Amino acid sequence: MDIQNILQIGETETVEFKATFGKAVIVSLSAFANTAGGKVVVGVDDTGQPTGLQVGPESEQRYINEIKTATYPQIIPHVTAFELDGRAVLVFEINEYPVKPVSCKNRYYKRVKNSNHLLSLDEIVDLQQQSLNISYDAYPLNEPLESLDQSLMERFIETANTTGRVNLGDDLLTNLTKLKLIQNGKPTLAAMLLFGNHGYTLHLGRFKAADTIIDDLLIKAPLITALDEAMIFIKKHINLSYDFDGSLQRKERWQYPLEGLRELLLNAVVHRDYKNTSDIVIKIFDDRILFTSPGRIYGNLTIADLQRDDYVSSIRNKLLAEAFYLMGEIEKYGTGFIRIRQWLKEYPDVGYEISEMGDFFRIQVFQTTGSDLRNDLKNKPGDLKNDLINQLTLPDSQKRILLAVLENRFVTQQQLSEQIGITPKNIRNNMEKLRQRGLLERVGPLKGGHWKVLLPK
Repeated sequence: MDIQNILQIGETETVEFKATFGKAVIVSLSAFANTAGGKVVVGVDDTGQPTGLQVGPESEQRYINEIKTATYPQIIPHVTAFELDGRAVLVFEINEYPVKPVSCKNRYYKRVKNSNHLLSLDEIVDLQQQSLNISYDAYPLNEPLESLDQSLMERFIETANTTGRVNLGDDLLTNLTKLKLIQNGKPTLAAMLLFGNHGYTLHLGRFKAADTIIDDLLIKAPLITALDEAMIFIKKHINLSYDFDGSLQRKERWQYPLEGLRELLLNAVVHRDYKNTSDIVIKIFDDRILFTSPGRIYGNLTIADLQRDDYVSSIRNKLLAEAFYLMGEIEKYGTGFIRIRQWLKEYPDVGYEISEMGDFFRIQVFQTTGSDLRNDLKNKPGDLKNDLINQLTLPDSQKRILLAVLENRFVTQQQLSEQIGITPKNIRNNMEKLRQRGLLERVGPLKGGHWKVLLPK
């Protein structure tokens, strides 16, 4: 362990500094255990300068006993002692715990950037499901099998066999039991969502302005048919033009790639949190479409992860994902956003943004305008974006702000503070400097507007 290097880098998502041993150390260890593991260096100040500890022969064991007593399941970190500038320093190290969530004094925490955050009740449940490899949609319902639409189940089996991804026999009940959609003679939540009257709603609206709706549709149908109904409504309210290539044939060109819009619909219904009964909401404007679904990003994935082609998917509703995969709606787990980016290469005037607001996940597809750096970079690989920004003569924090705005133009200053690891005041000061240099612009009001990265002058 290179303690000097750890102190030089500073506090991160996996490193915390504490001057003395106390409850805050145990909170950090429990947060690390619930996330990706980490180290708490005790006996240094916030800048990593050694302040020293009074360490006796029994100190380490006493600290470990306090950690065991305060946590459940009990965690036992590895402890390493150092002497820096004649001062005693202890490093407590814990790996990601296999059984989560770990509590500290009956409270649950996770590590976000360089700070600890209290978990919500939904996050606690999600973490437990991930730890036990339980899928929420596998929960069996106290409903008769007759409540499922037999024609839709037969359509599902026929389609799944056609794709060649599974070979199912003629007995419907056996097939659905084999796929775990029926358990102990009862339909699971996934089966009810696919084939039954489940009570969840897709709410679509066509807006001329934020407060002016000109058409709307509520869909409460089984998901197998709901996707088609939603796509019909979307196609009704987006533009269609025709391209001529010199032949007698004309080529349709929709305002947005239809494959990408269907992928976003699938993402909304497959990955939403069905513990939350709120609607999936799709708002169609003249120049953008906003998809909002209940539930934040599942697992340890982040918005930044989804922007890369090598991200590893975490699936909240495994039976739903498997069902749509077997029908050919999903090509491969964890490739949805990769395919969306590929489809958008044919639409240089269209971009997309991912964000989280409260307990909801949002994806906005929009038409780009103006001399916005986003226009120039949105189809470039992530590494090239970084290279172009890093060529600017700017402090590192300002470069990271520009990159964050490129990823999400609706990002808030508080979110930037958490992502970058500096105070909101420093975020505001740096953004003002970027505005003065003509690299950053605020479009619209403080509430409801967005940030815009400009081409360097």
